[in-house]
Amino acid sequence: MTDPTVATTDLSTPAARRRARLRQLNARMWFDLFTVLTAAVLFTVAWPTLHLTHEVPAAVQPFLAALAAFPVLLVRLNPPLGWAISAGSALLIALAIPHTPGNDIPFQVVHIIALNVLVFAVALRAAVPMIAVVWAATSLLLGTTMAGDSGFAESLWAWPLSFGAIVLFALLIRWLVRSRQLLTQQEEANELERAKLAILEEKARIARDLHDVVAHHMSLVVVQAQTAPYRVEGVTPAVRAEFDSISVTAREALNEIRGMLGVLRSDGVAPEHSPQPTAREVLALFEGARRAGVTIDWTVEGELGAVSDISGLALYRIAQEALSNASRHAPGAAVRVELDCRISIDLRVVNGPSATGAAGPGNGGHGITGMRARALAVGGVLDAGPTAEGGFEVRARLPLAPGETQAIDAEPVAAPADTSR
Repeated sequence: MTDPTVATTDLSTPAARRRARLRQLNARMWFDLFTVLTAAVLFTVAWPTLHLTHEVPAAVQPFLAALAAFPVLLVRLNPPLGWAISAGSALLIALAIPHTPGNDIPFQVVHIIALNVLVFAVALRAAVPMIAVVWAATSLLLGTTMAGDSGFAESLWAWPLSFGAIVLFALLIRWLVRSRQLLTQQEEANELERAKLAILEEKARIARDLHDVVAHHMSLVVVQAQTAPYRVEGVTPAVRAEFDSISVTAREALNEIRGMLGVLRSDGVAPEHSPQPTAREVLALFEGARRAGVTIDWTVEGELGAVSDISGLALYRIAQEALSNASRHAPGAAVRVELDCRISIDLRVVNGPSATGAAGPGNGGHGITGMRARALAVGGVLDAGPTAEGGFEVRARLPLAPGETQAIDAEPVAAPADTSR
């Protein structure tokens, strides 16, 4: 059991720990000052009144008064030792010092008060076996020495009950303080778990953005390398081989990046709130894909400025990933994008079959899973799957702002998705 005079506090920061140490120091200082004043008051009461209860020389009276009062000074530092000194001196006074005629109490009332305080302190601080010993010994001490003419039998039950009440009250306070400490520790543990969760969510956000940004641009590198022999005249076999080497290297790098990001990826994380691309930048995304050699055309209906930042970020990332998938898995294929932002955000990205005669190899990435997670995060839906013409289609319906779910009806967006991309 820790010192009950020390208040529990939040120790999550260095400043909080410094403040806690100062509070502990101040609390102990005031408690010790109060203890010294209490012992001094008890001593000043015990010394002048000792001749009224005991027949003792004047020179010995200060010593006996000190034995009665000063063990209280150990109430915080070592309560069992203070109790032992007080109980031992009480037994010594009762057996060796005669008391005045008509006084049936073998020691002073100050001594009884000190014993009560020390029993309370022991019950508050010591181990349970020590508490049991102190309770039994104190009850036996007072029950035998203060029996008077009636004998020990009638005092046998009174003192155990009296000190038992003191011990139970101290144990109740001890339990309450301990419960508060445990609650504080649990709150600190919960705060630590929340911090760890925030770190994991930040890792997931970074992983998702790395996937969306790096995969998009690396895919464009692959597309440019694969389509360069068809777009540029006079490509020699050596140059073609160099382009093929660039394409292979870029694909390997992309696959390694996907493998590393898989450690950080997680589904169902909250949308980001840091500055990110908005819906207005979707057109620049399409222009960038065209400059990279993708055969793309698009139509946009509605006002992109009406799209909220959060929904705009989801739209941008979904369009970015859809274009990356089309470039990677169907190099040279024409891509058609339809975007309608009038009632809700309706996005359709469809590509034809690969112009090179074979689709790019799949790598079991997180593309469609990430797009679907982004759509769900803002209250939208997304589906993707192959088309009858041999191409691939991605369709998403998002609210103009998160929470505007009335714009998302139950109409299926597309056929069941093939998530191999």
